[in-house]
Amino acid sequence: MSAAASKLDQLRTMSVVVADTGDADAIARLKPVDCTTNPTLVRKALDLPIYAELIEHELERARGLDGDADAVVRQVVDRLTIGVGRKLAGLVPGRVSTEVDADLSHDTEATLAKARQFIDMYEDAGVGRERVLIKIAATWEGIRAAQQLQREDIDCNLTLIFNRSQAIACAEAGVFLISPFVGRILDWHVARGEVPATIDDDPGVRFVRDVYTEFKRRGSPTVVMGASFRSTAQIEALAGCDRLTISPDLLEALDAEHGPLVRALTPGKGDGRIDPPVDAAQFARDLKADAMADEKLRDGIAAFAKDLAALRQTIAQRLQAG
Repeated sequence: MSAAASKLDQLRTMSVVVADTGDADAIARLKPVDCTTNPTLVRKALDLPIYAELIEHELERARGLDGDADAVVRQVVDRLTIGVGRKLAGLVPGRVSTEVDADLSHDTEATLAKARQFIDMYEDAGVGRERVLIKIAATWEGIRAAQQLQREDIDCNLTLIFNRSQAIACAEAGVFLISPFVGRILDWHVARGEVPATIDDDPGVRFVRDVYTEFKRRGSPTVVMGASFRSTAQIEALAGCDRLTISPDLLEALDAEHGPLVRALTPGKGDGRIDPPVDAAQFARDLKADAMADEKLRDGIAAFAKDLAALRQTIAQRLQAG
């Protein structure tokens, strides 16, 4: 790697870089391998010129539909979600993570139905399932849904990972990828006056390092993708993690820096030890005993559900406005 290479370019040699955005311009400029979409990003897309034709087409189509107004709004939101995802799939060589409705996070069967619906809609739009990750909150019910989806060759991204048992249960279920939330873990501790002295003391960084090491020890193929970063220092401290999903502003910051980037994580050798699997009772017990994880998982689902409700409300208002 040239001495003039940016830290972003150096990072690309160590980890798969994923863009945590639906901003097509940022994706085209920063060239991530994967990207993501969710209700918050779809709502922002409503004001982006690149999506204007898609949005107007779906709103016009919906105005011609009969039936329950709420059902029509939900249909429009689903179609916009897939429409935005399809556009993003045309900008990256890898995958688009697409979030299942957060208000289904504790319902295995409803999560399965929504995930299958999204895959069918993507395939109807010409995007194969191999280009999609279905994003599901890592509740016990969500993990069980993901386990079944993986058996159907539908790869899943289990999100809102804050606890070791959550992560291990996902690996044992054979999910494709997990997203431990570095920044939100740090936020919780800082709010209680627990400010790390160094980046190596950052509880979010330490958690991802622990999960990464454990997965490699087990020989698990489940991908570890650090998420929810608050600084480039956190990202640099996890250089070498399988994947890192990063916001455009932090991608830009890394692209502007040109110092050396040292690899922080390297896959070790598995030791062949087989541990007892995490069952529902242990999962619930370990989450209850972990105040940070219990609170952050609950709050994360609530925030995702709020974003989805806000998107539905915005669509309802646009339909009413004609």
